[in-house]
Amino acid sequence: MDTNKFDFGMVGLGVMGRNFLLNVADHGFSALGLDLDAEKAKALDEEGAGRTVKGTTSTEEFVAGLKTPRRIMLLVPAGKVVDSVINSLLPHLDQGDMIIDGGNSHFPDTERRNKELQEKGFYFVGAGVSGGAEGARRGPSIMPGGNPKAYEHIRPVLEAVAAKVNGEPCVAHMGRGAAGHYVKMVHNGIEYGLMQLIAEAYDLLKKLGGLTNEELHRTFARWNEGRLQSFLIEITAAIFAQKDDLTDGDLVDGILDKAKQKGTGKWTSQNAMDLGIPIPTIDAAVTMRGLSALKDERSRAAAHYPSDRKIKSVEKGTIVSEVEQALYFAFIITYAQGLSLLDDASKEHDYGCDMEAIARIWRGGCIIRAALLEDIRKVYRAQPDLTNMLLSNEFKDELAATEEATRSVLKKAIDAGIPTLTLSSTLNYFDAYRSERLPLNLVQAQRDFFGSHTYERLDREGIFHTEWGS
Repeated sequence: MDTNKFDFGMVGLGVMGRNFLLNVADHGFSALGLDLDAEKAKALDEEGAGRTVKGTTSTEEFVAGLKTPRRIMLLVPAGKVVDSVINSLLPHLDQGDMIIDGGNSHFPDTERRNKELQEKGFYFVGAGVSGGAEGARRGPSIMPGGNPKAYEHIRPVLEAVAAKVNGEPCVAHMGRGAAGHYVKMVHNGIEYGLMQLIAEAYDLLKKLGGLTNEELHRTFARWNEGRLQSFLIEITAAIFAQKDDLTDGDLVDGILDKAKQKGTGKWTSQNAMDLGIPIPTIDAAVTMRGLSALKDERSRAAAHYPSDRKIKSVEKGTIVSEVEQALYFAFIITYAQGLSLLDDASKEHDYGCDMEAIARIWRGGCIIRAALLEDIRKVYRAQPDLTNMLLSNEFKDELAATEEATRSVLKKAIDAGIPTLTLSSTLNYFDAYRSERLPLNLVQAQRDFFGSHTYERLDREGIFHTEWGS
């Protein structure tokens, strides 16, 4: 009887859900979609003409039309909507069926749902999906976690629809529990960091080097052919070439300088602080989005604190070279911070994450895909127990070779009063990380002075307290 039923189901037929389901159908799996909006269900039928794909607005028809054990993916807004959809499905499901949450859910919610559904006899898979609507249609990077048995059942579908790099699908089991959504959260945190670093590079090139948008377009396009090759550098080059339909200028110049956020970058920073893992590049990127939102205040502050600094122009070739080196330096360290957080969180939450697998599936389909990830993958393949990839030999020479250019461009930025919170945080992380002795002995002495918090010593074992000033 199951032979006439559908292989895979999708709840939520917005652009992402519809594109993902069409991708499933393109790869030989029959696909059934559910959306309470009849227009969205109809759109799936129209776009899926000629494929074994169908849309419906009936939950009963949807569940009854799927092969068992059912594989049902949700691509709906994170939060209460996910719980609402799950509750609407449960009365119609059989034990052993699986629900895959492909949205940007916060990992504690995924932990809770996983536990609740497991107790009821169902499988729950939190799966991060990156690549946007185009990625969903042509091949995203997919980060599923949860029960390995559930993953094995959905693996053929996910491997078929995922992006491919050298024939390898950009999907793998990320680990137990909420590992999938945790990995996706950190992916987005790294994304925040890289995007802000690129924005600061743009500001430096424009203000110090006087590069026009056409020159910026050519510069980023050239960088995308070298060691900075990545999706974000690629689209940045394209942005500078985009003309404005409403004016005679370039579109980038007409966009308000307020960047919004959905929360995943903030979650990354918050959880890193909970775990005590430093990720200052990502923290600074989140802070800069917050500062950008204060547009009216910034305008008043600009008038309140007028700057008489004269920005000295720099020879274009020099600044382009220095910024490229600084950006590469910062890219390496941003990935290092994110993966260091993942390594620690995996141990804390018992996820069992494989850093090599994470770097592998990020090479294609996702927003932070970059040529650099192949080198990162090799590092973790050779040293799977590495706590921070900066301790490997792979990047030692490259960081040494680009460090001075990073310092040089930051000095120019400071002299000119150009904000570079993210780039400077990156360099300071590097300097602090490689400092054998930091001045935190004074902080610990202060803590003991006012709060009797005790301290440890360099010259002997034990915990000590001093009655300061006595």
